[in-house]
Amino acid sequence: MNALGTFAIYAGAALAEILGCFAVWAWMRQGASLLWLIPGLVSLAVFAWLLTLAPSDFAGRAYAAYGGVYVATSLLWLWLVEKQRPEAWDMSGALLCLLGAALILFAPRSA
Repeated sequence: MNALGTFAIYAGAALAEILGCFAVWAWMRQGASLLWLIPGLVSLAVFAWLLTLAPSDFAGRAYAAYGGVYVATSLLWLWLVEKQRPEAWDMSGALLCLLGAALILFAPRSA
């Protein structure tokens, strides 16, 4: 799988996880209906399924690389959904996380 396909899997997983967690957040912290948990649980199941598609032979490596994409996607959520513009430090941290994720995923491996 190429880098673009891998990023698409991780971005989709991040969006699904954030949607699922936000559904619980909305219910518990914002007084949304208990029915919000239904799409939330579906989103979390999609998140878990997408991570199984990650091109890694080991779950721990797939999850570690996913973490970098999750951080960057969370800041996009902050900006686009919650209408709070990320600060320069937020963006710098996300860039570091994405670089770390790329190293984890695409560095040469020993046999």
